[in-house]
Order: sequence, then C-alpha cells, then structure tokens
Amino acid sequence: MLGESEQEMTKDITRRLATVIGHLQGIRKMAEEGRYCIDVIKQIEAVEAALAKTKEVVLAGHLDSCVKEAMRGKDERITRRVMAELLQVFKTEHR
Repeated sequence: MLGESEQEMTKDITRRLATVIGHLQGIRKMAEEGRYCIDVIKQIEAVEAALAKTKEVVLAGHLDSCVKEAMRGKDERITRRVMAELLQVFKTEHR
C-alpha cells in the first residue's frame, strides 16, 4: 500500500496527466477546425511543457523513494540497476 506522500504524488501525477489529455483533445479539435497553425503549435508546446513538468514530478518521486531505498540497501545488483536506469533517463533526455 502506498504511503501518504506516495498517494499525494500519484494524485498530482494523475491530475497533471488528465489536464494534458484534456489539452490534447482541445488541440485535436483546433486541428479539425482548421485553426491557425501557429496557434496549434503554441498549444502543442504547452502540452510538451506540461509533460516535461509531469516527468520531473515522477523523477523526483523515484529519486525520493526507489533510488533512496536502493542506495540504503545491501544488494549491490539493485543499486547498479537503479543507477543504470537513471543514467539511461539522462541519456535519453539529452539526445
């Protein structure tokens, strides 16, 4: 079962994703209506920014829980796996 802070983070993430979904539906409607391209692009950029912030929240939660737990643990395989996962996230982010 999730602790209180994990529950709050999950609520925050799902709220952010629901907002993004609603925004995407609005963009689709704009495209269907043939709205001005630059207006559509600006809305797409807003969704990208919202997703980036959501990703930050997820990563912060991961660092605060999974990574912290792996670093405190005695199983070096888990620690190496978690570190490799983080490295992959940063590599993907900076392509």
